[in-house]
Amino acid sequence: MTANLFEPVRLGELVLPNRVVMAPMTRSRAAEGDVPTELHERYYAQRASAGLIVAEGTYPSKHGKGYSRTPGIATAAQVEAWRRVTDAVHRQGGRMVLQLMHVGRVASCNNKEPDAETVAPSAIRAHGTLYTDAKGLVEMDMPRALDSSEIPGVIEEYRQAAVNALAAGFDGVELHCSSGYLPMQFLLECANQRSDGYGGSLLRRLRFPLEALETMAGAIGAGRVGLRICPGNPYNDMRDDDPVATYSALLDAASSLGLAYLHVSRSPDPALDAFALARRHFRGPLILNDGFAGASAAQALASGAGEAVSFARHYIANPDLAERLRDGTPLAPFDRTTLYTPGPRGYTDYPPYAACPQPPVSTIGATGP
Repeated sequence: MTANLFEPVRLGELVLPNRVVMAPMTRSRAAEGDVPTELHERYYAQRASAGLIVAEGTYPSKHGKGYSRTPGIATAAQVEAWRRVTDAVHRQGGRMVLQLMHVGRVASCNNKEPDAETVAPSAIRAHGTLYTDAKGLVEMDMPRALDSSEIPGVIEEYRQAAVNALAAGFDGVELHCSSGYLPMQFLLECANQRSDGYGGSLLRRLRFPLEALETMAGAIGAGRVGLRICPGNPYNDMRDDDPVATYSALLDAASSLGLAYLHVSRSPDPALDAFALARRHFRGPLILNDGFAGASAAQALASGAGEAVSFARHYIANPDLAERLRDGTPLAPFDRTTLYTPGPRGYTDYPPYAACPQPPVSTIGATGP
């Protein structure tokens, strides 16, 4: 039933041995200096049988950090630490790209370095709270609107982050243009009230994410750059009055870049088929995300809706998810209380199926020798 999940596929310059993708998930385990640790090495290496791992959202500059204990790819120490992670994955035969996540206004100064700012397209606060180690839940910062002259510098941060990612051994990068973070903030009028070349009309609001993609593609090759979207996603105080128009225009423009893939999440709006919209407007491979099990993933691929399927929650407690889907073995549940807590518990201590205690084989009704 899931056979087509285990056929190889090419996404730009990325050649995957199967179509089971590990989606990026924030797990808040970075150490001081926002560097990955030996725990990250173990965690990702345990999951290297995925056709592709998309590593957790990682900030391209200190200004782009928003959450507690999230890693960066901006310093030499961060690059070196990520190199140990990618080496561990590659030794297991895996492939790995890094999701670049500048959160923009979705941030608290309590989680940032003292000289880091919270910046956004416009000085519009996102309603909501986020967790800080120092003060618990706090309101999100009021952001400072970026000056027109500063925006090329932010785009340069993405370019350098892509270069750093390849220096750290990643096979590519993915631009996070969802969940209410900076590229999505530029895209939508609810967060972008600019009157310069980066705001106002839809064409101008497209400019920031497209320029970020272009500069990364120019630095490391378009075939190693992916894009993540979720049309109609209201997360982090976002609102889009016409997501079909917004994302049709974005994808029509992005298609000309020759990107490795589009990673598209199911829309929370039941009236909007994000997968069909992506197929109509993006000329390239699609990774489908959100709510899939093995059978539904295989069905989606068989129907031509996408080229691969990514799994998030299932990968938390099932490091050998690809093998479990292939063999039809049961999936383990995960512990929600340890999703974002420091340390190995709930992170690297989930065993593969082969190591799980198995119930004894019943002998009821068996005949003797």
